[in-house]
Amino acid sequence: MQISRRLILATPALALPRFAIAQGDNRPSITIAVQKVVNSNTLEVLREQSNVGERVFFSSLWEGLIGRDWLGQLGEVPGLATEWRRISDQVVELKLRPGVRFHNGDEMTAEDVVFSFSRDRMFGNTLATAQGRTIPIGEGMPAPRAGKELPPEVPAVARRSWPALERVEAVDKYTVRFHNATPDVTLEGRLSRYGSEIMSRRGFEEAANWLEWARKPITTGPYMVAEYRPDVSLTLVAHDGYWGGRPPLKQIRFVEVPEVSSRINGLLSGQYQFACDLPPDQIPGIESNAAFEVQGGTILNHRLICFDKNFPALRDARVRRAITHSMDRQAIVDSLWAGRTEVPKGLQWPYYGEMFHADWSVPAFDPALARRLLREANYRGEPIPYRLLNNYYTNQNATAQVLVEMWRQVGLNIQIEMKENWSQILERSPTRAVRDWSNSAPFNDPVSSLVNQHGPNGQQQQVGEWTNEEMNRLSVELETSTDRPRRRAAFRRMLEIAEREDPAYTVIHQNATFTAKRKDIRWKASPAFAMDFRANNWGA
Repeated sequence: MQISRRLILATPALALPRFAIAQGDNRPSITIAVQKVVNSNTLEVLREQSNVGERVFFSSLWEGLIGRDWLGQLGEVPGLATEWRRISDQVVELKLRPGVRFHNGDEMTAEDVVFSFSRDRMFGNTLATAQGRTIPIGEGMPAPRAGKELPPEVPAVARRSWPALERVEAVDKYTVRFHNATPDVTLEGRLSRYGSEIMSRRGFEEAANWLEWARKPITTGPYMVAEYRPDVSLTLVAHDGYWGGRPPLKQIRFVEVPEVSSRINGLLSGQYQFACDLPPDQIPGIESNAAFEVQGGTILNHRLICFDKNFPALRDARVRRAITHSMDRQAIVDSLWAGRTEVPKGLQWPYYGEMFHADWSVPAFDPALARRLLREANYRGEPIPYRLLNNYYTNQNATAQVLVEMWRQVGLNIQIEMKENWSQILERSPTRAVRDWSNSAPFNDPVSSLVNQHGPNGQQQQVGEWTNEEMNRLSVELETSTDRPRRRAAFRRMLEIAEREDPAYTVIHQNATFTAKRKDIRWKASPAFAMDFRANNWGA
């Protein structure tokens, strides 16, 4: 990285970035300050389904057969597969990219792809049921050896991602076919989604146990794991055998710095080259220094709260509806986000194309209606716990405090309960009622968000918070129908159920992410949490 004398003179109080230069390798090493590296203390995509995980995994460590255009509109692009075609409504065939090398030097073949979607790595002993059929995954395969048993979260995520996958067939060394038990117009999207990446079969089999594998996975990305220190840092180093060309960085180190002020101070002093997860009110102060800039904006992720309708005060849908109508979402966007995000049209994105309902809206801010609903439900001020983490999301605590006051003004007694981790947030107990959450669109269809998190295989129903019989029937229709107008009508009805009639959740605002860096580093932020450090997105 070249820093001009003029820039040095303009910022005399700043230390130069401490880029590590090795003998014979003049590529820079960078340090990125983040609020959290991963939540699960693993680097396995099927265990770490999180916003923070997306940032450190893509496009640095994990890659799928169908990639995403991280620097554009996040559409589908060739990845580890160079092309794909539909054989039928239930089968898609992909041609693998020859010469792709894993971090252990092995060439990726169809055998690795088949194993990546196997019982041993993904599904465990779970079975899928589709249109009355029970689908065994990996039938006839031996049980995993001791220590390789999958954590229950892994097959749960696998079933949300692939509810009717029947088998993956190796046609030849560089050709695979995915066979679904039902018609599915979203198979290509599922292949591009978070959790469908490819790993080394030999790397998995040689690991002593699942945790050892999950903390140093052998994948195909441009960077590979050098050191992972749970709750502290993740260090990646260049994988010079990368199929997409020599990585531009020698090393990337993500460090956990929970306090916003510490991330910013470290950036300004040269300790970090990037500072992530910045609230909007900090942007003007950073950009007042001509040497720095802040990139980012809205992403394909919505902030929301989820309801446990088993909680006594929430069993009556009118109480949940009152919660949704007493939220002035635009005031939150204006006051806490300085207008840098927006109130979306419910749990959907224009990115859905023909499936998007432009005339839909979140429940209107209507305090009078909220009070009437509470009277009709005979709600008498019973305490309702609200679980959240300490600023895991940008502005999380401030948003919660504003919401609690809004609810109080219509007579709702909702009380914040701070938790230390997501396990405590999701833990089933008599006090589980309202929780903070977010929902992403891993591919451009509502199956990826509404069905994936709130449908019959979704997390909310898996943890026993909420269910609705009609919603579940329509989820199956959305996943199996090839009639596009019918699918669109089903999606709208699902929005009516989950957001208005029998609320499973309510959207607060579209999420946004902001990252600060030195201006003389030529790097572009993605419209996602992911940070791309491949050769086409780095310069100094």
